[in-house]
Amino acid sequence: MVKRRRQKNSSVTIRDVARASGFSSTTVSFVLNDAPLARFIPTKTKNRIRSAAKRLGYRPHLLTPFMRSKRSHSVGVMVFDMTDPYCTLILRGVENALYQASYLPILADVHNERSRFERYLEMLLDRRVEGLIVLANWLFLDIHFLADLEKNTIPATLIGGELKTDSISSVIVDNEVGGRLALEHLFSLGHRKIAFIRGPKMLGDSGPRWRGIRSFAQANGLELDAKLIVDLPESRDPNSGFEAGLRLTEELLKRKRQFTALMAFDDLTAFGAVRALAKSGVRVPDDCSVIGFDDVAAATLSTPSLTTIRQPMESMGAMAVGILVDSINARQESREFSAAHERVAPELVVRESTRALR
Repeated sequence: MVKRRRQKNSSVTIRDVARASGFSSTTVSFVLNDAPLARFIPTKTKNRIRSAAKRLGYRPHLLTPFMRSKRSHSVGVMVFDMTDPYCTLILRGVENALYQASYLPILADVHNERSRFERYLEMLLDRRVEGLIVLANWLFLDIHFLADLEKNTIPATLIGGELKTDSISSVIVDNEVGGRLALEHLFSLGHRKIAFIRGPKMLGDSGPRWRGIRSFAQANGLELDAKLIVDLPESRDPNSGFEAGLRLTEELLKRKRQFTALMAFDDLTAFGAVRALAKSGVRVPDDCSVIGFDDVAAATLSTPSLTTIRQPMESMGAMAVGILVDSINARQESREFSAAHERVAPELVVRESTRALR
């Protein structure tokens, strides 16, 4: 009789406890496995679950191999601003790669706020994530953000920022090559009077892109007119590029310096430039060609569709996951693993917003 009862008790599962207690299997699992999230569950709920488990004879040692391993198989994914169109395809690449590697992404949008970044980082570490992926923007240049990551021992990979460190891996597009590709395209179409809307001076992408532009211009005897060069202001709003592109293009038009092409720092800025040109009666691309950078989803939907420099964003997300998983495995196996710094090649995508100079 005792032997039979033991066999019966050994078959009791978390689902059985969930049915008996009236709570979800997830809640029951958190309580019975003393997971970090259990601290947010009311004491009354915990007591009911434990009482039901005791009544049914649930045996804690029958945890799944996943729980016994003490591993969470989760990765924290921190995004500086979810509303930035640049993030969408990168996150798709991250999510797909984590799914294929059997890791659960835990997403945190830090709203470009340092305090929120610190709090989410603390919460992710409390939940025993095995690694971190950070999709950065220019605000990550704040040295304190870097220090917050470096002081933690779990593997981390940064997307969109180039770090000079041996502890945090990074994946970034080759901005210098991208700047060169954009100007080379306009130059090949016969344009010589070209306006430029550069990126914010504090943004890490701005300098390399401008270096690519200048190196091509110097190599091909192209004079860059200082009166046709303007800079985007720094802003915490990733969508501010549209309004800034519109305003800066209007400013360029007021300078009465003729230009037949305009190179924008990114696609949103290019959309603003196209709007400003249209308002002034300048047709794109008949009167002025416009090229962007990034290849966000709206680039194919705009009128005219936007010629741009494509960042392989899904591939960048997948690459970051690959680096992170390798470092997680090395840590599990007590192997040495040095940070990897990958720079991926951009691609020119020609659409309707550029054409040969008449």
